Amino acid sequence: MDIILATTIFLVSYFFIMTDRINRAVVALSGGTLLLLTGIYTVDDVFLNYIDWNTIALLFSMMVLISITEKTGLFSFIAIRFAQKVRGSPIPLLIGASVLTAIGSALLDNVTTVLIFVPIMLKITKMLQLPSFPFLLAIIFSSNIGGTATLIGDPPNIMIGQAVEHLTFSSFLIHLAPLALIMFTVMLVVIYFLFRNSLRHLEINSDELMAINAEEHLIKSPMLYKSITVLIMTITGFLMHAFLHIELTVIALSGAILLLLLTERELSTEHIFEKVEWVTLFFFIGLFVLVGGLQEVGIIDEMARAIVLTTDGDYSNTALLILWVSGLFSGVVDNIPFVAAMIPVVQEFESYGMMYLDPIWWSLALGACLGGNATLVGASANVVVAGLAEGAKQKISFIRFMLYGVPFVLLSLVIASIYVYLRYLLPYMGQA
Repeated sequence: MDIILATTIFLVSYFFIMTDRINRAVVALSGGTLLLLTGIYTVDDVFLNYIDWNTIALLFSMMVLISITEKTGLFSFIAIRFAQKVRGSPIPLLIGASVLTAIGSALLDNVTTVLIFVPIMLKITKMLQLPSFPFLLAIIFSSNIGGTATLIGDPPNIMIGQAVEHLTFSSFLIHLAPLALIMFTVMLVVIYFLFRNSLRHLEINSDELMAINAEEHLIKSPMLYKSITVLIMTITGFLMHAFLHIELTVIALSGAILLLLLTERELSTEHIFEKVEWVTLFFFIGLFVLVGGLQEVGIIDEMARAIVLTTDGDYSNTALLILWVSGLFSGVVDNIPFVAAMIPVVQEFESYGMMYLDPIWWSLALGACLGGNATLVGASANVVVAGLAEGAKQKISFIRFMLYGVPFVLLSLVIASIYVYLRYLLPYMGQA
């Protein structure tokens, strides 16, 4: 009975999230409340086991940092200068935005990158009277592809890296970055052919853009230098977190609280908190609670365990099935709770005689990260971009995004399958 209830509540909630008729956060929280009322789990289970407070705290911290820094005009300054460098030409602007997002997502994490970069692109597209959707779509795809390349780029990679000690930062870079580069190139080609007709260069808008003095938008005050300093310190902390042995969330919280203290006389804390994307944060909480219901009744675990039974322990089939299952499932629910459920299952494969699990770990990472491009709830960065866009009155339709995301994920998984087979499975079968 619990399985039927949890599945029904999840599917109904997901339907309303897809239709966009009711606020996503309200839908997700309503579904979670129903799970509590029906006794699927307790409040303690929800708050202690299923809500990923590290992700929530990281998002909140970065929103605070970005909100304060935005008051200095820094992002407007960067937006104008960046657009002027390419003279407002939409295609170079799209490529440049994608490249910067992919690099940022690889070196930092994709959630932080989109929090910083999406407000800039929304300003640019509004100024040039360009459709924002192609740029936001490219940013989401780029963030998830770039995040695939490194251990710190995407939350699933961080979780896998923490679970498997010998998979270091350089391991992720060596094994996943080549495919990420291939996928990024494919993504740019696909985006160009899909939107080249709608991205016309409007000379009158470009002339207006080139006439703007970017310096006028920059408020050179002590708050500017404080914001830049703390942002650089926080980003450096992200890059060095493996050596400092400090969690990313702790670094982000420390940066946010430090900047709040340093700017208290110039900006009230109440004003900054009003700028936080609370709808996005509560949607995340509701999403974790909904997926927690599936975990509580054992649906996710049983699906994962069925992989071994389906492949009968065959090494190659298991790796490819992990890739496709994680890719397709991560498009339906956030990839963080899915990977959390899959890690102990992969670890159990050793009991089936699979001693060399690295290709299976790479398959899990690739599927979870690339699969996140399928829908707006497939990855943390997607939800954040959707929230920022909605706040700027540029709402992204769930169905419209899925019409582009699902085919691209299927293409990504085909390319990833070829990569995994040629790089790992074929040599392994040759040795066997």
